[in-house]
Amino acid sequence: MRILSFKPGHDGAVALVEDGELRFSYESEKDSFPRYGEVTPTAVAEAMANTDGIPDVICISGWAKGFHSMDRQLGAGYFGWSEEKTRTGKSRIFGREVTTFTSTHERSHLMSAFGMSPFAPDQPAYGLVWEGNIGSLYLYRPGGEVELLRSVMLDPGNKYQYVFALADPTTTDENGGFRYSNAGKMMALTAFSDALEDTPDQRKLIDSVLARGKILKEAAKSDFLGSPFYNVGVESQEFKDLAWRHSERIFHSFLDSAREVFVEGYPLLVSGGCGLNCDWNAKWRDSGLFRDVFVPPVPNDSGSAIGTAIDAQRHLSGESKISWNVYSGQDFVVDCPEESAEFEFVSDDPAVIARALADGAVLAWVQGKAEIGPRALGNRSLLASPQTPGIQERLNWIKGREGYRPVAPMCRLEDVSRYFEWSGPSPFMLFFQRVREPELIPGVTHVDASARVQTVTAEENPRIHALLTAVDRASGVGVLCNTSLNFNGKGFINRLSDVREYALARELDGYVHEGRYYRTRSN
Repeated sequence: MRILSFKPGHDGAVALVEDGELRFSYESEKDSFPRYGEVTPTAVAEAMANTDGIPDVICISGWAKGFHSMDRQLGAGYFGWSEEKTRTGKSRIFGREVTTFTSTHERSHLMSAFGMSPFAPDQPAYGLVWEGNIGSLYLYRPGGEVELLRSVMLDPGNKYQYVFALADPTTTDENGGFRYSNAGKMMALTAFSDALEDTPDQRKLIDSVLARGKILKEAAKSDFLGSPFYNVGVESQEFKDLAWRHSERIFHSFLDSAREVFVEGYPLLVSGGCGLNCDWNAKWRDSGLFRDVFVPPVPNDSGSAIGTAIDAQRHLSGESKISWNVYSGQDFVVDCPEESAEFEFVSDDPAVIARALADGAVLAWVQGKAEIGPRALGNRSLLASPQTPGIQERLNWIKGREGYRPVAPMCRLEDVSRYFEWSGPSPFMLFFQRVREPELIPGVTHVDASARVQTVTAEENPRIHALLTAVDRASGVGVLCNTSLNFNGKGFINRLSDVREYALARELDGYVHEGRYYRTRSN
């Protein structure tokens, strides 16, 4: 069965699931398109070019017409967890009759987490969907049947980012100052708090925000004009303390509910945009409530096309699981000659590349297919040594982002406990770990001595694993800085001409394409 699935709205994507396998998931923002973009003709054309025949099933993931306009639905709409919210029909594609399928956006999160999880289909599990609008706890019965256990909070993700917008003088009153980028910046700033106790002003603001319903409709930024946090500045200590307290209140609202309804110790499956919060994921892992915690690499809306395809597969065939690979994004495009006047070929020996990195080089690294989801995992990455003095500042300048943003590490799976207080895999950069010796790898150690490590195996990414081995030999430390290779405000770079433009504009020391190292020529 060939299932082609579309996710409308922001974080748009097109995914193909065929005979129980994810063949691709193309996110519209990738290839240097604007972040959070809707499905584009380019993504659709690329999906058609890589689908071997007319699909048997066409899916539209449920969504809403307009910004936060849940009353005007697209497909099955936004809300709804039960299988009763699915709909099938018939249509024609290029003259051939096909089955159509739609289910809600809520189910797209639920099914992506269940279908991509490593647990057997008859294993009961608990579900958590927390994102901009939904914040609920669920039970997965064998086969993926879902039961809602408790709705904990409306608009948790929007409420989380709201206090950032409130404190940021650059945001407007429209939609409460909402921006998709607010939440990621907020996550970074919570680590800077040094407050031991909350204050009456913090409690008053947080209580008011959490008591609202649909925060983006019910709370203009100007509603809090008299708050001491209004336009206080996001890098002020007052805001950093507020950010941490607000984050803790939201998490513990869910944790308290989880302790009441999650009583069997089943694995927890996390989905929704809040699943990108590494601090919260680590807290779930360390809570003692679950025998395991799984967060897919696409917990946010970039996984919704996959989730709806899984839902269609389950509905039409009874199969609720798929096989998949995190490197299922777009093929890299070589759109210009390999040789150029600006770059000189150096070597394809990992030892030579490792030596350059150990000596302070910052290199773009591209190979194979792009990663699915928002985290670069070694195929569209910007690499550097975490031991290089000032490397975090340089990387943040290269990426055009704020200096308080942390840079993530990657290391071999067999080395993870050497550098971090953690043993076992963390392949998708979705959990915080404590750094054992912050002074050893300062470039990837956040202010609170945390890091969101990516572990790499020779089976998952042999070329990156070999590079890390060579880096260990060259420097004695088998860790690299790994951050996404992208123009500011754009998705991952995906073509050679863009790699070269980026390397020159952002003053990189060179790039590595399919293991071949090209050094930037000095002027």
